[in-house]
Formats: sequence, structure tokens, C-alpha cells
Amino acid sequence: MKCVFLIFFMNLLPLYAGKSLRRDGTYPKKFEDIKNEIAGYTDIAKAIIDLAVHGKAQNRSYERLAVFADTIGPRLSGMKNLDAAIKYMFSALREDGLENVHLEPVKVPHWERGEEFAMMLEPRNHSIAILGLGSSVGTPPEGITAEVIVVASFDELHKRAQEAKGKIVVYNEPFISYGETVRYRSQGAVEAAKVGAVASLIRSIASFSIHSPHTGWQNYQPGVPQIPTACITVEDAEMMSRMSLRGIKIIVHLKMGAKTYPDAPSFNTVAEIVGSKYPEQIVLVSGHLDSWDVGQGAMDDGGGAFISWEALSLIKDLGLHPKRTLRLVLWTGEEQGGIGAEQYYQLHKENISNFDIVMESDEGTFQPSGLGFTGSAKAREIVKEIMTLLQPINVTDVYDNADGTDIDYWMRDGVPGASLRDDLSKYFWFHHSQGDTMTVQDPNQMNLCAAVWTVVSYVIADMEEMLPRFLHVGLR
Repeated sequence: MKCVFLIFFMNLLPLYAGKSLRRDGTYPKKFEDIKNEIAGYTDIAKAIIDLAVHGKAQNRSYERLAVFADTIGPRLSGMKNLDAAIKYMFSALREDGLENVHLEPVKVPHWERGEEFAMMLEPRNHSIAILGLGSSVGTPPEGITAEVIVVASFDELHKRAQEAKGKIVVYNEPFISYGETVRYRSQGAVEAAKVGAVASLIRSIASFSIHSPHTGWQNYQPGVPQIPTACITVEDAEMMSRMSLRGIKIIVHLKMGAKTYPDAPSFNTVAEIVGSKYPEQIVLVSGHLDSWDVGQGAMDDGGGAFISWEALSLIKDLGLHPKRTLRLVLWTGEEQGGIGAEQYYQLHKENISNFDIVMESDEGTFQPSGLGFTGSAKAREIVKEIMTLLQPINVTDVYDNADGTDIDYWMRDGVPGASLRDDLSKYFWFHHSQGDTMTVQDPNQMNLCAAVWTVVSYVIADMEEMLPRFLHVGLR
């Protein structure tokens, strides 16, 4: 009999691992009851949509972001601009009347590109537009002058390893998708160094280009020489590839003043609407406040950060008091791999059972289509039902898998996660480039994104029960 009970109990665990029982000691509601509960939020959802899209809050997230981006500018980890951005947001969130506004200290990488330029000397003089990649070493003060070898893949590089020694490797890899192609940016210097190259220049990870280099973080490996590395434009990479295929010798002079400093102090910025019934339980909405040191960081990730702030503002403006605490976190150090978010996770993971869902918007705030979701099948059905409340703006889809560097730590340990899905067709035109400015942003699209973010986060925060989750396997 004990064995039978144990098997029954174990079958229940994956469904109810977050909160096994309701507070009155009964098992969670049947799905039909949950559907009815969600349907009861129809009027509130319409009120949120009306306020965000048509009412007094129309364009507010866009206008707030414009003032912020124009005032602060780009905000790379370790820069004074990022410090100014954090101070700015701390004051703005307090002035907005949000609760428990505070800063949580973390350490973040501090890398600066310094002065940099590249010049093709043969077969003709041509200025090559570059952006050094994050964590790259600099060149010697006199720079590096060397012949170029152009390759289209790591496989080609390894096959031509003997030719690459003492040369500058230029990668002219085709853009397939960001997830697949970005490895050339992150690993290109290491692979070039393994075959004896003196520097690497990587074709920008971009789906479209108007002679604009796109930067990003790259990684060295222990035991492999650290060589300077930068991104170049699609146009220059293709030009040098054509020249190389004609058998023309290419010589480039590269000079980079990049330098890495000791880790710098920074902060995750936090604000809340405290829950009215279960204040210890958390629905987290987020975006990252840092950006690269080019453009304005308006798209990546100013838009995500500001629609997350807007979610709390809209709920406050409507006088709503969700049962759970709605917590806004503006991450720092995301561009270096979620550095601020990892430290937040380590600080708060002891309360992981109280985190209902973690949400991050970090793939633009263009025309929204729905949510990416990671979680149990039962939780997915509930989220799908919540998304029906957004039928008035035709944003109802739920996609497999939430994306978010900053929330991944929680999702790997079983906490449900959600990310905004929107039209990415032009996102990588501007990503990590001088083109990431307010000109990219559209106020109407931001209104819709804010409405989606607010409806979803509020309903989950106010439902009687937490989302059912997978049984997590333990904390790291």
C-alpha cells in the first residue's frame, strides 16, 4: 500500500512542484475552473489595452525611452554612462510611485575599445570600418600589418591552417541565423589563434548591412594565445573574399587600443508593486539596462526595459492590486553573458519556490505576435488561455521556449519563463551597431508590446494559484 501511495505522489510532483497544495489544503483547481477564472479578467485586460494603446498612457513608454536614450546614450558595462543610467532609473521609478525601489550591487566586466582603425594597404588603400569585439586585447602600439587569408567557415580555416600562420584571418561566414552564425564572433579569435594567426576580423553577424559593423562579446580560451579581434562590415568581408578568390594579395594594417580593467561595481535596479495577498510570491518582469557602446541602446534593450517599467505603471494607474508581488528588474551586465542576472539568481535562489514566473523582453519591441514560453504542459495551457485576453489586439500566440539570458538561470531550475515575441525581420539590421537608436523604435508597436506584457504579468500575479511547474532537480 505504501508503494502505491508513493507512486501516486511522485506522479503528482511534476505538476505541483511549485506549490503542491492551495493554502486551504486542497489540490489545485480543475482546468475548467482555471479557464473560468481567467475569463473573469476580460474587463481588466480591456482596460489595460485601452489605457496603453488608446488612453492617457499612449506612447508613454516610447516617450520615456526617448528622453532616457537621448540623455544617457550608450551604456556599456563599466562605463560612466551605465552608472548615470542606473541613477536615472532609480530616481524615475521612485518618482513614478513604485514600491521598494532599490539597487542591488553586483560586479561587472570593464572593457573599453579605445581608438581603433583598419586600413587595407594592398591591392589599394581602403579604410575598413571596424568595431572591436568585447574583451578583445589591443594590438601593439604600432599596430599589426599582415597579409589576409579569407575563409568562409571554421572547416575551411582548419583545412588551410598552414596558410594562416602569421596572417590576419578574415571570416566571411554567411548569415544563416543569429544563433547559428554568432559562434564566429564568439569563437573566431580562438580558432584563428590556434592556427597561428596574428588577428581576426569577423564579418558582422547581421542579416542586412549598409556598411555598418556590429559588435558583441567574444571569448578567449585558456592556453590559446589572445589575439586582437574585431567585426567588419558585410560589404568589406565580401569584397576581400572576392579579391582573394581572384588570387589577389591583400595586406591590412590594424590598430586597436582595447583594454580590460578590473571588474567594476554596478547594480541591478529593482521596483515593485507589493502583492495584496501573497506578497512573498513573485512575478518578475525584466529587461536589461546596459547596452553596447555604440548607438543608443534603444532597441537592445531599452525597449524591453521600458515596457517592463510600463507594465507596473499601467497597473498602478488603474488602481489594480495583484495578489502576488509584481517585481521589475532592470539587469546590468547582460551583454557580457548575464553577469548581473547570475548574481541576482545566486542572491535570491533560496526563495525559488516563491517565483511564479520570470519574464524578459530582449528581442526588440516591434509588432508583437505573442509569447515564447518555457514550462510544464499544464502551465502552458494556462498561459495559452491568458493570451486569449489579448484578442482585441490580435496577439494570442504561444511559442515553444522563452528566450532570455537573464532569466535562463531560473528556467533551468524549473521556474516558468516567458519572453516577448515580435517581428524580428529587421532586428539584426541594427543589433549591436551605431544604428541602434530611437529612430528604430515605433511608439504604436511599443504600446502594443506594453499591453501584452502588462496583461500577462498582471493576470498571473493575481490568479489564486501559482503556475504549476516541473520538479526542479536542485539549485546550482
